Amino acid sequence: MLGSLFLTLCSYIQVPMVPVPVTMQTFGVLLIGALYGWRLGALTTLAWLGQAAMGLPVLAGGANGWVAFAGPTAGYLFAFPLCAALTGWLAQRGWNGQRAALAFMGMMLAHVLCLAAGGAWLSQFVGMEQAIALGVTPFLVGSVLKSALATVTLKLIASRHRDNA
Repeated sequence: MLGSLFLTLCSYIQVPMVPVPVTMQTFGVLLIGALYGWRLGALTTLAWLGQAAMGLPVLAGGANGWVAFAGPTAGYLFAFPLCAALTGWLAQRGWNGQRAALAFMGMMLAHVLCLAAGGAWLSQFVGMEQAIALGVTPFLVGSVLKSALATVTLKLIASRHRDNA
């Protein structure tokens, strides 16, 4: 429940762009995966997407319903559970807050997965060249920044957890 709320809050932090808005969704998805582990991270992300499918305004800009899963941004949405699973799986194998460089690389791998899936889906609407121009390239710097922010957040949580143990 908290994970779904966190993902919703991340969805509302956005810079509107067409056809794909810049949000903090990937930050939330990757952090959930790294903190919850691959199974619970993926399930939490799926539950959040299920809430959107049922009509709750949990996606970027309050988007919801089945239209969100058929439109130009659906590829990113479909990739989110896989991205959470990937970061969770890697975190469980030591790519976590105690190894910041590995955690950052894991976050970047998940961003590559998300951008590849999102761009591929978007290309069905606008063609591959435009999909790369509109749905991949503008997000590269943000992917690096969000990966760094997620890594720092993960490291802070890990050190705080270690201090309280």
